Amino acid sequence: MAALGWLTPRRRSATARSVLAGEASAEAARKSSQEAQEAAQAAEQEPEFPVIGDDRAAAFFDLDNTVMQGAALFHFGRGLYKRKFFETRDLARFAWQQAWFRLAGVEDPEHMQEARDSALSIVKGHRVAELETIGEEIYDEYMADRIWPGTRALAQAHLDAGQKVWLVTAAPVEIAQVIARRLGLTGALGTVAESVDGVYTGKLVGEPLHGPAKAEAVRALAAAEGLDLSRCAAYSDSHNDIPMLSLVGHPYAINPDTKLRRHAREKDWRLRDYRTGRKAAKVGIPAAAGVGAVAGGTAAAIALSRRRR
Repeated sequence: MAALGWLTPRRRSATARSVLAGEASAEAARKSSQEAQEAAQAAEQEPEFPVIGDDRAAAFFDLDNTVMQGAALFHFGRGLYKRKFFETRDLARFAWQQAWFRLAGVEDPEHMQEARDSALSIVKGHRVAELETIGEEIYDEYMADRIWPGTRALAQAHLDAGQKVWLVTAAPVEIAQVIARRLGLTGALGTVAESVDGVYTGKLVGEPLHGPAKAEAVRALAAAEGLDLSRCAAYSDSHNDIPMLSLVGHPYAINPDTKLRRHAREKDWRLRDYRTGRKAAKVGIPAAAGVGAVAGGTAAAIALSRRRR
């Protein structure tokens, strides 16, 4: 048995260093437990959000890179190319712009301006009904599989609470309405292209619904619907939408670009980034704790030349 003596723990007197280590470990455990209890108590005291049955609250969601990966305009452009709305040589520019948007996650003003001008020229003379039908088909082909599940869950939480949910986007209103309908949302605010007798003229009504224009659209809709903006929520990935996010009582930064991420942290808005695989946020947290493309007309095409020259 003597040979097994090394298995028997030896009694040693505690040194000053071992006493310090033990006390530090106990203090860390106690502090961690206390913090966990405090967090649990705070969660119990926080009001549930969205508030069920609050008919003066609504939610406003940006579309590109917030609800859907990439830009709706460019996805629609792929569908138009497939349907021979423009020629093969133009596809390279479309592919580059879409790749840039997906990698950078932000809108480039020059790309968007070019896309808008090209879209207007492409849809000129086409009937609104024709492009609406194409929009339904293209949603199934290129967009349905690009909806962010996390953002979709946030929108559904508002719907389940009995609130209206609107898309707010610089994409053509007809495209936005197709997406909103397919997702079961209330409706959409988007860029409006002029049409006469159901035919696109190649002009916009006003300007693209972008940046401050989104905030004005939300403000106007809230007034018409009798909403209290302090009880409403807004979601976006872009710093261009800070005016819209600042308008509501519950702003959320979703898949934020660098500028929006920084602004959201300064303002203590909620941040959620589904590009990294993080799970969707539980919505029952007060937003105070932190929670595009431009085109005229339903063509929502890409930076392309006219269909016919």
